[in-house]
Amino acid sequence: MHTNYESNPILDRLPKHLRQFIKPQNYNEYTPINQAVWRYVMRKNVDYLSKVAHESYLEGLKKTGLEIDKIPDMYGMNRILKEIGWAAVAVDGFIPPNAFMEFQAYHVLVIASDIRQLENIEYTPAPDIIHEGAGHAPIIANKEYAEYLRRFGEIGSKAISSAHDYEIYEAIRELSILKEAEGTPLEKIEKVEYLVNELQNKKIEPSEMALIRNLHWWTVEYGLIGTLNDPKIYGAGLLSSIGESASCMREEVKKIPYDISAAYQGFDITKPQPQLYVTPDFAYLSLVLEEFANTMALRTGGISGLNKLIESKALGTIELSTGIQISGIFSRVIEHQGKPIYIHTSSPTSLAYHDRELINHGTDYHSQGFGSPIGKLKGINLSIEDMSPKDLQAYNIEEGKDIKLEFEGNITVEGRIITGRRNIKGKIILISLENCTVRHQDEILFQPEWGIYDMAIGKKVSSCYSGPADNSSFDLISHVSATKTIKQHKTQEKIDLENLYLAVRNHREEANSKLDLEQIFHEVHKIYPEDWLLTLEIAELAYQAGNNQLLDQCTKRLNDLQNTKSSIAHLIKDGMELIMA
Repeated sequence: MHTNYESNPILDRLPKHLRQFIKPQNYNEYTPINQAVWRYVMRKNVDYLSKVAHESYLEGLKKTGLEIDKIPDMYGMNRILKEIGWAAVAVDGFIPPNAFMEFQAYHVLVIASDIRQLENIEYTPAPDIIHEGAGHAPIIANKEYAEYLRRFGEIGSKAISSAHDYEIYEAIRELSILKEAEGTPLEKIEKVEYLVNELQNKKIEPSEMALIRNLHWWTVEYGLIGTLNDPKIYGAGLLSSIGESASCMREEVKKIPYDISAAYQGFDITKPQPQLYVTPDFAYLSLVLEEFANTMALRTGGISGLNKLIESKALGTIELSTGIQISGIFSRVIEHQGKPIYIHTSSPTSLAYHDRELINHGTDYHSQGFGSPIGKLKGINLSIEDMSPKDLQAYNIEEGKDIKLEFEGNITVEGRIITGRRNIKGKIILISLENCTVRHQDEILFQPEWGIYDMAIGKKVSSCYSGPADNSSFDLISHVSATKTIKQHKTQEKIDLENLYLAVRNHREEANSKLDLEQIFHEVHKIYPEDWLLTLEIAELAYQAGNNQLLDQCTKRLNDLQNTKSSIAHLIKDGMELIMA
């Protein structure tokens, strides 16, 4: 059992707040039935996807070391992924979107190490090792696509979420867990399904995270590449679904040229997709991503970006034109003529520059929050940040001087300057004052009794984004969802069936096995009449051994199951075709 992940130097760069999501793979928890499910899906996928997947997929299977007959060991995967500049970690199901994307920015694949149950062999809404390992891992061997994935993670992790997004995340995570857990009462699933539908159908303005998640879904998860008349699959959701990889090619699934409008097309994670987007090549994906990024507060800043942060009620950062960064939970902005003139945080706040916390300006010092004017001084065309030493002296902005600064929008700062801090280019980014009073018209925003007033300098808000500038400034640990994956409860009947699967698996792998396959077949037929996958595996071994009598018995049994259980008829048919190929 491998319980560590220290097998790839890329992982050493991961910050602590991402490491909290990593869990051991615990390889010995995979059952023989799990292994059979992996084997069936991979054999079918490799056979079918060789015809409809992008050429990078099959090449990537070889490069990433994925075996068809065995669930991948993360320890081994990491040794091989290192060669293409990536790594992989195991997690427990869905993790928050910002964290998922930030892992990508670090060249790390997030792999939900659980595997779908046999009942959900074609598709599961829960992320699993088939989806992540067999879907995402092979395609990143394509360097152009891998860079798109990294860049998407870098930009996506800065997208601002809404409180509504967090609700949807928790609801979808719970639904995926319940649907994959064996024996979950239908009424329990329906209750959470109703909640998910209610949240998804709520008429609210989509957040940046909601929009960029749509782009992620229609490219990374469900993307097609090529032409509308001859598209190939590259999205991991399609590559890992033996059902949807086939159905998506049908004419009734609408094929649409990919562009930025995909950001406004929602999706239902529990159902097959009625339309898919086709990109002409991987380079075009990056062009659309940059087009979308240009609309984000990360690049536009301003009053709209600040309002997004306030609405999110979550930790975020603004960067002013001088480069000073303010990280906290933003609660208020005062605006004038469509521009922010004063910002305020209501939580412990950190000040940083170039993503590194300024000394003595961490959350302990700014434990009650932070406020500062933004913009130009009234009646002066030159902003403080652009003033030369002579300009500063002319306007009395010097250490030890009493001063009254009047900003546009009727913000006044009156006090004695103690000191200032400059950036590497010589621009002032912070001024500290004592005996300071800050007002907006008749409202007092800061008074001398509160201590030293630290005023951030910047004529505009150039960027707003999710998360802190310096991760070490905040305690970002323990943000893992309280909803945990439900471990399967095994009956003695299930354990006995697993042992039969194990015996057949060992027989396939051992050259001189003396296992009586016919006896195993009759036992399965008698005790587990609805199980089809083990009978299929026995039929394969009988065909390889030239045991026509046993093959005929298996075939008859499988034909009977096809006739009585229409939901699995195509799975059996496809399995038999693989055997006879």
